[in-house]
Amino acid sequence: MSTISREEAFELLRKYNKDPFHIRHAVTVEEVMKWFSRELGYEEEMEYWGIVGLLHDIDFEMYPEEHCVKAPELLREGGVGEDVIHSVVSHGYGIMVDISPVHEMEKVLYAVDELTGLVWAAALMRPSKSTKDMELKSLKKKYKTKSFAAGCSREVIERGADLLGWDLDRLLAMTLNAMAASEDNINEKMEMIN
Repeated sequence: MSTISREEAFELLRKYNKDPFHIRHAVTVEEVMKWFSRELGYEEEMEYWGIVGLLHDIDFEMYPEEHCVKAPELLREGGVGEDVIHSVVSHGYGIMVDISPVHEMEKVLYAVDELTGLVWAAALMRPSKSTKDMELKSLKKKYKTKSFAAGCSREVIERGADLLGWDLDRLLAMTLNAMAASEDNINEKMEMIN
């Protein structure tokens, strides 16, 4: 496994990402991935899962048309190992690249990337602007409304659940729990960079 530190990964992310929206998404996916690593019995790999989550969209802001295609070059220049590169690129499977998610961590990333955006959009519609008081039934209602957060591909989310062998409700519930449990950490990390 790669030995890039979280600090080095964050510096690399910031080299190619300036928009607070993209940085928040990266930090959100980082924290959600760490939560899933603990939940699924990979706690010893938690930092690794987090770094993959943090770097997964490294090329999206500057190279949206080459998303997941430009990432290997940027990551290699940053000294990132091939294992992280494979994991990052595999979240574009069937969309931008033909590199499929193999490890359970890669399948989780594939499944939660789009979903975290949808959950966050749903949270912003709430009076609390928080995931902490959101219920699964509320999230499911938003999920079923195709015009809500239309940029978050339900097809990719459902394909991710299938890759994991989970039903959609399990993926939705776990991702909502992950985001609620991580919200304070995400907010704290965002305050530190503002």
